[in-house]
Amino acid sequence: MVERESDTDLTAILKAAADPTRRAILTLLAQHGPTRITDLAKRFDMSLNSVSKHIKTLESAGLVSRKTEWREHLIELTPDRLDRIDAWFKDLRSIWDLRLEALEHLMTKENPDD
Repeated sequence: MVERESDTDLTAILKAAADPTRRAILTLLAQHGPTRITDLAKRFDMSLNSVSKHIKTLESAGLVSRKTEWREHLIELTPDRLDRIDAWFKDLRSIWDLRLEALEHLMTKENPDD
């Protein structure tokens, strides 16, 4: 299957959010706002380096941004990127709504031969 250029952005977002640890990081950032990487790492049973790799993946997809203040690295959720996922689901829902309406129309016909 050939991926359209407009889909590459969505694919990157979905791949980044596919990992449970990265979803947990996104949830923590949504709940607590900008957070230091070291504070995020304390919440997981893995090394700081491993958490940092997850954050880099999220950064590459544009789901989080990094702000450096002296030696502190603050990670912040970029919620507008999640709108791309929401738009995709809305498109899927509209397709299914049309199909269900067509099915309902067929099922409610009085004369099936019409």
